[in-house]
Amino acid sequence: MLDLKLHTDLIECGTDEAGRGCLAGPVTAAAIILPDDFTNTILNDSKQLSETKRNTLRPLLEDCAISFGVTHIFMEDIDKINILNASILAMQRSIAKLTPQPEHIIVDGNRFKPYADIPYSCIIKGDGKYLNIAAASVLAKTYRDAFMEQIHDEFPMYNWKKNKGYPTVEHRNAIRQYGITKYHRKSFRLLPEQLTLDLQD
Repeated sequence: MLDLKLHTDLIECGTDEAGRGCLAGPVTAAAIILPDDFTNTILNDSKQLSETKRNTLRPLLEDCAISFGVTHIFMEDIDKINILNASILAMQRSIAKLTPQPEHIIVDGNRFKPYADIPYSCIIKGDGKYLNIAAASVLAKTYRDAFMEQIHDEFPMYNWKKNKGYPTVEHRNAIRQYGITKYHRKSFRLLPEQLTLDLQD
């Protein structure tokens, strides 16, 4: 059973991102403040949930949250500032959308940068430990997936509806065949380098 939050006596938000390892599309983050009486037996790290469960949870979380914010950081910015900085920026911008502002932030993972003098804690695998981070992970993932499904129709050959921009064999084969689009992250290694060994006797 996940705990609701780290500091039970403070207004605390959980924050998480989705899409860090993708070759195309934005990195998306969410931040959420849940009420102190919130309970849910299904909610967990979004990666442990089926797409159906995530999509069922999203409106429920939005309805019962005290406040939530979601932010996409797009490819051009990822290429300029790198994926780690883009992920942190997406989380910070999502926190900025919260009313009230939290008194404490808990972040999934081990990297964050100070935001508005609000104390924060980084928690490895936090989306499997705290409901507020798990809720943020579900919002980030569902909003990002919805965006990828929306742009799928523009470039159906990459099958983003299914792979959501992640580096699947199918996605990489489509890049080999068709090249890249405006949605691809140009700073990423989009195809593994072809290494050949010339063995001499």
